[in-house]
Amino acid sequence: MKFIIAIIFSLMLLPAQEKKDDPTPSAISVYWKTLKPQEKEIFLFSYLTQVYDTHQKMVDDLGYGDVTTWYYDNRAELIYGIFDQVNQSGMREYIGWIDEYYKHEEFAGNSFDDALSFAFRFQQAAGETIWEKYENLKFGKIKPEN
Repeated sequence: MKFIIAIIFSLMLLPAQEKKDDPTPSAISVYWKTLKPQEKEIFLFSYLTQVYDTHQKMVDDLGYGDVTTWYYDNRAELIYGIFDQVNQSGMREYIGWIDEYYKHEEFAGNSFDDALSFAFRFQQAAGETIWEKYENLKFGKIKPEN
């Protein structure tokens, strides 16, 4: 009887140990990986400019209403922050962080905005290596490097 219960219990655990499916990569992550460094710089600058221009057009056409505020809070604020930092650090550093983000398969299905947010946070974090930056971000020690 104990043997049968042990077998039934073992069989009940099998579905709990199923292998997780690999995330489906997003079109943007696949496209990003195919670009050469100079093309990545052009793409990134075009993306940043497009979000900036869209926000400016919304302000001109709609004023500072709910829609414009939502767009700023969810898209444009990060872009404005990146534009402020690009002159100091350059596009290549952001491209490196975006490359690092999309190297990890668990992020392959995420949006380009998520990759930009990752790049912005890690670019600002104190530390020399990615591990130091990760540790500093984990413990809330974000300090811009000057």
